[in-house]
Amino acid sequence: MKTVTILGATGSVGTSTLDLIERAPEDFRVVALTANCDVARLAAAAIRTRAELAVVADEACLPALRDALRGTGIRASGGAKAVETAAESGADWTMGAIVGCAGLGPTMRAVATGGTVVLANKEPLVSAGDLILAAAKASGATLLPADSEHNAIFQCLDAARPEGIRRIILTASGGPFRTWSLERMRDVTPAQAVAHPNWSMGAKISVDSATLMNKGLELIEAARLFPVPHAAIEIVVHPQSVVHSLVDHIDGSMLAQLGPSDMRVPIAHCLAYPERMATPMQPLDLVAIGRLDFETPDPIRFPALRLAREALDAGGARPAILNAANEVAVAAFLANRIGFLEIAAIVADTLDRYDPPAPATLDDVLAVDAEARRQATERVKDRVV
Repeated sequence: MKTVTILGATGSVGTSTLDLIERAPEDFRVVALTANCDVARLAAAAIRTRAELAVVADEACLPALRDALRGTGIRASGGAKAVETAAESGADWTMGAIVGCAGLGPTMRAVATGGTVVLANKEPLVSAGDLILAAAKASGATLLPADSEHNAIFQCLDAARPEGIRRIILTASGGPFRTWSLERMRDVTPAQAVAHPNWSMGAKISVDSATLMNKGLELIEAARLFPVPHAAIEIVVHPQSVVHSLVDHIDGSMLAQLGPSDMRVPIAHCLAYPERMATPMQPLDLVAIGRLDFETPDPIRFPALRLAREALDAGGARPAILNAANEVAVAAFLANRIGFLEIAAIVADTLDRYDPPAPATLDDVLAVDAEARRQATERVKDRVV
């Protein structure tokens, strides 16, 4: 029986993970579940899975969590330190799915403890990639990617023989505005941006998919995870979201991973690794799908890809600044404070105006993140929808 901790149990990735665990209760024992302040969903999940510990990051929500768990025998705790303690629970398998830089500290704690840590949030590898990889090397932790694209690459790539790899190709759906003109994109609403054509995701990641910033962040993650030069990682638009990514080899062989647009597939691969486990997904009907299309992304309409590649190539603090500024800009867009095309413009402005030294510690990363957010917030104030 594999022991499991889920950091961010009430989000889309966390609930998908819980769904798989609850389908195979004989294979998993839940040690800890964490959430920000969704007490009802956290308590219900803890009770269903007989978790040992439930934690809310917002300590003000702790009394309500204790009330919800009274008489169950499940321990309740609250606060950022409590989340980090949960991450250090020593579980065999930890899902890191806390959104934003709030997930950095807990993920680092889980990696430093060892075991298998599954990365579902962008910040550990984008903002603190070198530190996370060094911690994994020191502790012997196994890092597994839960993103469908990186998980696809992981399944297709022989990391022990990187000399045989010519290219890694990340696929992008293109989002809901793949065929829209730049002029039409100026009037995009938050409701339109979160309506992803293929995937069911949270609002922030849906907007990132619409701007293609999500793919830019995945480019940076892929460069951290896989032993290839930056220039050997390419992005293609694949509207059907059936081929999740590809690995091109020097002998002309190209391996691809195909699957339905459901996060339970890559999560199941990580849960059972190195084995396989059943999921409720139906087999792909290739005849019904009929065709698979691939396109080159448009750098004019989707400048986020250029910004991400430039940040990757520059290194240092640039990826952390990119990520932080984007979070601020997306939040402003979702609040109807800026237009859709202003998201990338604010990220670019922040990168132009803020260039600190490379962070050497996690505290340095958090300081860069905080200052980048402050400066991006100023850029938001300077703009009018």
